[in-house]
Amino acid sequence: MTIRADGTVPLRSYGVIGDGRTIALIAEDGGVDWLPMPSMDATPVFGRLLDAEGGGAIDLMPVEDFTVSRRYVEGTNVLETTFTTDSGEAVLTDALVTGIAGRLPWTELARRVDGTRGRVRFRWRVAPGTCLSTASPWKQETTHGPVIRVDGVTVAVRGLDHGPRGGGDAALAGSFTTEKDSRHVVTVVGTSNEPLHLPVAANVDRGIDRTIENWQFWSREFSYDGPWSDEVHRSALALKLLIFSPTGAIAAAGTTSLPENPRGGKNWDYRFAWVRDVAYTLHALIRFGLREETHAAVAWLLTTIRKNGPELHIFYRLDGSLPSGVTMQDAPGWNGAGPVVTGNPASGQLQLGVYGDLFDVMRLYVSAGNILDAETGRLLASVADRACDAWRQKDAGMWELEDVQHYTSAKMGCWQALDAAVELCEKGQIPGDSARWIAEREHIREWIETNCWSEERQSYVAYPGSDELDTSVLLHASSGFDRGDRMSKSIDAMREELGRGPLLYRYSGADSEEGAFVACSFWMAQALACVGRIDESVAQMDAMIDLSNDVGIYSEMIDPDDLAYLGNLPQALSHLALVNAAITIEEITGRS
Repeated sequence: MTIRADGTVPLRSYGVIGDGRTIALIAEDGGVDWLPMPSMDATPVFGRLLDAEGGGAIDLMPVEDFTVSRRYVEGTNVLETTFTTDSGEAVLTDALVTGIAGRLPWTELARRVDGTRGRVRFRWRVAPGTCLSTASPWKQETTHGPVIRVDGVTVAVRGLDHGPRGGGDAALAGSFTTEKDSRHVVTVVGTSNEPLHLPVAANVDRGIDRTIENWQFWSREFSYDGPWSDEVHRSALALKLLIFSPTGAIAAAGTTSLPENPRGGKNWDYRFAWVRDVAYTLHALIRFGLREETHAAVAWLLTTIRKNGPELHIFYRLDGSLPSGVTMQDAPGWNGAGPVVTGNPASGQLQLGVYGDLFDVMRLYVSAGNILDAETGRLLASVADRACDAWRQKDAGMWELEDVQHYTSAKMGCWQALDAAVELCEKGQIPGDSARWIAEREHIREWIETNCWSEERQSYVAYPGSDELDTSVLLHASSGFDRGDRMSKSIDAMREELGRGPLLYRYSGADSEEGAFVACSFWMAQALACVGRIDESVAQMDAMIDLSNDVGIYSEMIDPDDLAYLGNLPQALSHLALVNAAITIEEITGRS
């Protein structure tokens, strides 16, 4: 491997680390191409991912040509990269350092290089970018050494035998040479609109080890010994990176504007918390016995709904406020495939499936042995009443399409909401007379069975009168709406039209617009298990497990032709779909 010339690497190249507030994407060559400060939804100070020339990055790599192997330290989100050159070998350990009592109040990226054989000369450079062409970085000399300031963020570099040597007007740089058993540390520390703590190098070195211990302690609390346990654990760790610890919100992805089509055009910002993703995440958190994260996510969701009510929104900002529109940024995008956006235009859409997502969260939470408070019970009763009326409307569907229709999966989501409302009412968790909810639940089922099944296609269709298919229907095998013959036949129809090997496109015609959607393939595995086709389910899971990158991270989409990653990453829905498919297969079959 040689140093890239244009700043762009394949999206499959990235590993990810985090500290509970922000994440860093690290390429195989050691380049940190994405690191927002102070939080993951901030404008990126290091954003070469979307702006190869001016986005800013943190580079650390051998001077001579090298080959690479990578892994996560077992049970952690600490990444190890082994560089091998003709002259020697060294191991780079990357961590966003956590403190004794949790995340640090500043961002601390620690990069430790241990020499293992021969001699390897490294060079490093820390160059904040233009924050997507909105600010200009500048270096300032202080009594404690140089810092770089940009858009309210202050960045400094500290190290252990890291060989600082300047870097120009807006960067810091240096070099060093490893030997067997040598140790060098480059630490990038930053804050936003607050004073900057300058760490002691020896403390940072210990902090890397402490961060490893903190992750491994969390992993020991993790309870899952079913099929694909290594992959499930890695996906759980990836999901943990997307839990925004200051509030408990769960980000849908860690990035913005990575294209779903390599030619660009379908570029979205997913650094928000979807109610849908909270619901799917809670399936996993509850199964894994992670009580703190479960309660934090539920509490965040209910508080946020109340604060922004009375209408239920499909997603919220990580701080619990409502999204404020879309801004087009003056940046070229990944590999020039713009546009680059902050914000998501789906915020004002009606998506009826959100009712099912919310009630699924509450049903799971209660089933795990928890009790709803009186205010939450009243809130849910009012939402159930709203679902009784709203299910008759057209909506944008799960895929946030401009074509408003009576989407089948949206109606199934309303059925799921009322089914859960009846159960919660019978358990004394929400008030009211469930008679109306029972009646409307049956009306919805009858409407779907009458209007949304196509004898010609032998499948549920995307919406009545259409012959198009929609893989979001697969979710309602696990929801319990249909685990019978019609769902099984729908699986076959979707495989035939939307399948490319184990991969599936989201809906009819999507193959001309985007890559195959990773989550859909795991939904297929889950649905196969739900209809009793276990051997096919296991084969589908095995095939999809093989399509992760070298460190087990999934993006939003995969190109079936060359298996290139597309879309934002790490993508919560992809990892959630893997986890919940594995859990479902284990529960149905008892496999281990």
